[in-house]
Amino acid sequence: MTRFLLFLSCCFLGVSCAEDKSLPKAPVYSDMTQWYISDRNADADMFYVISTEIGDYTLEDGTIRHLADTYLDLTRQPMYGEMLGVDTLTSGKLNYYSPYYRQCSLHSFASDSASIRFNIALDDARRAFAYYLQHFNNDRPFVLAGFSQGAMIARELLKEMDASVYQRMVATYLIGIRVSDADLQANPHIVPAKGADDTGVTICYNSMRGEDANYPAQDGSNVLAINPVNWRTDDQAAALITEPSPLKPVHEQQKDTMTVQLDTISNLLLVSGYSATDYILPLIGTSTSYHTREIWLYRDQLKENIQQRVDAFLNR
Repeated sequence: MTRFLLFLSCCFLGVSCAEDKSLPKAPVYSDMTQWYISDRNADADMFYVISTEIGDYTLEDGTIRHLADTYLDLTRQPMYGEMLGVDTLTSGKLNYYSPYYRQCSLHSFASDSASIRFNIALDDARRAFAYYLQHFNNDRPFVLAGFSQGAMIARELLKEMDASVYQRMVATYLIGIRVSDADLQANPHIVPAKGADDTGVTICYNSMRGEDANYPAQDGSNVLAINPVNWRTDDQAAALITEPSPLKPVHEQQKDTMTVQLDTISNLLLVSGYSATDYILPLIGTSTSYHTREIWLYRDQLKENIQQRVDAFLNR
């Protein structure tokens, strides 16, 4: 059915359907190789959807693929790296579940084909989340989280979430994407976080270079934001002291002393005092965006806050 719908979409939009021949096998979520799981026998879970970890790649027969193959080491390895990293940095004592899925390549987002391919990625994640709820969750409270492409998927999962499931949702972390006024109005499950320990809420932020202060005024395209350092929604600045780069061993780095302030007009985090130069996302990144550092810079704050919200939920 997925292949047929993709064929129709391609033909309707006038796009070549040659890529359908290179569509990777759909992951089967009863197969445990399609999961990264840390079962800590905890009272609550974290379900995490990874960001874009692959570019277009070529098979031995010359076939170019634009979606990750969850059974191929070439594309599994970078996905595993993020799953392991986020688990290590943020999940703490929680049970942690992260599915492999046929994510869109970075090249897809640099072209006009992402919308077609994203539906395949989203369908995989839907099936994975449904399998998690039925076979792993056991009615425990859970945190839903995603970064970048994963946050786009998590936003849709939240939108489609059954009310009874939503009642067990501690919080959703949509990291590195923008939530529009239209998203907010269409999704009653998106409840903006107002502080550090409210539950049933959505946490969202996007970090930009603070030295470039001329960001666009509020136009409805980005209406949800909170400062992950002080967990405030006003413009009170917070100090952040941490190593600037995840690409170098921590012991080889000097810590940056940064100022993180929420601009309440653009709803962007303005970060000043950041020294790293290895942060620009290939193909679609800019020097003014700290998108690739949205988890790394605030890793300690996220880990503490996730546990704080879980504790508040359990003690409710």
